[in-house]
Amino acid sequence: MIIDQIGIAVASNAKSTDFYSRALAPLGIQKIMEYQAWVGFGKEGKAEFWIEESNAVTSPIHIAFSADNRSQVDAFYAAAIDAGAKDNGAPGIREMYHPNYYGAFVIDINGHNLEAVCHHSE
Repeated sequence: MIIDQIGIAVASNAKSTDFYSRALAPLGIQKIMEYQAWVGFGKEGKAEFWIEESNAVTSPIHIAFSADNRSQVDAFYAAAIDAGAKDNGAPGIREMYHPNYYGAFVIDINGHNLEAVCHHSE
């Protein structure tokens, strides 16, 4: 990964914490800590994805989360939709990127385009 961590402003920490906890769980990503107004998510005790409640919500951006396998991509998509996201591209191969690019896209509750992607063959 070339970025150590990223933080975005969200409309509600409570709602967004619930959403991201549910949507990212299939990828092994969980809430790691809270610091002041920030909530950090990550793996193995290292928070890499941070949210902070703010009146000035971050303009919609694209965030792609790594998946270890295609089943995790499928599970992310289902969990995110169940948590309130909107479909923005069902799980599948995206050959325009490369032959093993398997991704799924959703629009989260803050308007961000979230993706889970696996670069490995099944």
